[in-house]
Amino acid sequence: MTMLAPASALDARQAAPLPVRSTRRWLALVVLALAQFLVVLDASIVNIALPSVGSALAMNTAALSGVITAYVLPFGGLLLFGGRLADRFGHRRLFLIGVLGFVLGSATAGLAVSGEMLLTARAIQGASAALLAPASLALLTQLFRTPGDRAKALGIWGAVAGIGSAAGVLLGGVLTAAFGWSAVFFVNVPVGVVILVAIPMLVTRDPSGSKQRLDIPGAITVTAGLVALVAGFTQAERLGFAHPISLGLFAVAVALIAAFIAIEARSSSPLVPLGIFRTASITAGNIAIATIGAATVALFFALSVYLQSVLGYDALTAGLSQLPLAGALVLIAAVAPSLIGRFGVRPTLVGALVVLAGGLVWLSFAPSTASFVGSILAPSIVIGIGLGAAFVAGTQLAVNGVSDTQTGLASGLVNTSQQIGGAIGLAVLSTVAAARTESLSAGGVSLGDALTSGFSLGFIGAAALALLGALAVTVIRQRR
Repeated sequence: MTMLAPASALDARQAAPLPVRSTRRWLALVVLALAQFLVVLDASIVNIALPSVGSALAMNTAALSGVITAYVLPFGGLLLFGGRLADRFGHRRLFLIGVLGFVLGSATAGLAVSGEMLLTARAIQGASAALLAPASLALLTQLFRTPGDRAKALGIWGAVAGIGSAAGVLLGGVLTAAFGWSAVFFVNVPVGVVILVAIPMLVTRDPSGSKQRLDIPGAITVTAGLVALVAGFTQAERLGFAHPISLGLFAVAVALIAAFIAIEARSSSPLVPLGIFRTASITAGNIAIATIGAATVALFFALSVYLQSVLGYDALTAGLSQLPLAGALVLIAAVAPSLIGRFGVRPTLVGALVVLAGGLVWLSFAPSTASFVGSILAPSIVIGIGLGAAFVAGTQLAVNGVSDTQTGLASGLVNTSQQIGGAIGLAVLSTVAAARTESLSAGGVSLGDALTSGFSLGFIGAAALALLGALAVTVIRQRR
């Protein structure tokens, strides 16, 4: 029989002050954001270096695609489990373990002498990122508890992470051209060492608390289900949605995720308490983050290929052309907390998603003979403004009202939504764009015009996803 604590004891426990995790929390925030920067950066920085990697390690095109997949699959699949491990064993501890693994994986990738060694190192990077990413956001929510401070902190965190998503192409081109392909991996090592040294000095040890048992069956099914889902969309991008491999992976994903939901509904200590989705802000915030991730990944992929394949930019010029977008993103992320304080998190998020959609539609009008100043610059700035504010507001909405014992879970959900959304957006929109291009090419349209029309349709699809997120945030509200 479970004995209930006296009311006075419960009151005293609830009234106990929350521990102060840092006396230099703003400096700690910069270090946490730097770790998130590396995680986001590594998803895209490798792309430009792939031809050099293939030549050096004798890897064909199919094997080179595995360099990306080997990072994305463990990252997306293990995020929920990584978040729950942080709740169970301590957020600072799991963050440091994740950073250490990321540094070791990066060093191994830079030293790789074979394709197998590189793919193994990339998998270590992805699994380590799944530990440090949710723990990083969870620590942020513990360092900044008031809505105003948390909004400012998320602005900085979002700005730094946003730079990572926009800077991958640029840094990949610069480092590969100057130092060779290994540099895109070695660049993580000194930054990771700085993080490992700084965080123990800036953030206190994790407080002791009740240790719940881990939901191993739930962890296995959701991890395998998410890996199958991401792999399904990855294969659909390459082979098509109707291909037996894609269909088989989707069927496995549906079965495993259904099993996971059944396990969680019966578990006394679930990995993901299903009741957390009764909180409207968490549900709406994660839907918004998923649509932002889908639109963003599809945008950067399509824009990079359009600039190089249609407009004839080299890799470095294509990267430099995205600096205005990155600059607008960073500036608006710094201003977003003030907007949230004045208008509220939901109106700010809805407005930002509408602005993002408007910029994407504007970009869709760029012709095959576009000049950068005349057709690319202005919509890129609008996209950066919408993206920066949407990311900050969406993240804040998704972690509002979460207790300290579930910050890792909520952070894992945010990162999972972003990764799954990105995989879905890239697969669906790239498939739509490719179908449009093939159809026009078969009809006698020039390749440049056909590609432009396909990318235009992809940009419009990304805009539709952003508007879908705005609709979800507007409709999903807490019932009184």
